[in-house]
Amino acid sequence: MPSVRSGGRSGRRMKADINVVPYIDVMLVLLVIFMVTAPLITPGLINLPSVGQASDVPVKPLEVQISQNGDIALRMREPGANPETIGRSELVSQVRARITADTPVVIAADGKVPYESVVKVMDELRTNGVTRLGLLVDQQSSTGAAAAAAGQPQRPAPAAPKR
Repeated sequence: MPSVRSGGRSGRRMKADINVVPYIDVMLVLLVIFMVTAPLITPGLINLPSVGQASDVPVKPLEVQISQNGDIALRMREPGANPETIGRSELVSQVRARITADTPVVIAADGKVPYESVVKVMDELRTNGVTRLGLLVDQQSSTGAAAAAAGQPQRPAPAAPKR
């Protein structure tokens, strides 16, 4: 006689779990692919303005010089003009006394001056009404490179101030 089981169902029960092993395998393969390809991707490039394209300022600007030790000096960019050392507290009053509405102001900072110092001088001048303000840069050109190779000093060219 055939055996009869009680309960009317077979001994196997249905599992209600999701099998996640294939998902883990796919995730690990993708992880390896990204780890291998990430160093090969070049980061985005930023096109900074070239110093060789700085335009000449049409009028003689007032130059604010910041030396390596933090001293500030003023001079008009004219042949034979000597810089006059001033204190940080009298910077704004001296600049405003020497410029007109058409006179641009350029900041010439030594290469070893902290960026923060240059920005503080720019901010101080801007908040006190100096609107035509720029930075003095060395223009790189074929004649400038030849002069540097020959040991001759180069004259820095002022960058065009913003209006």
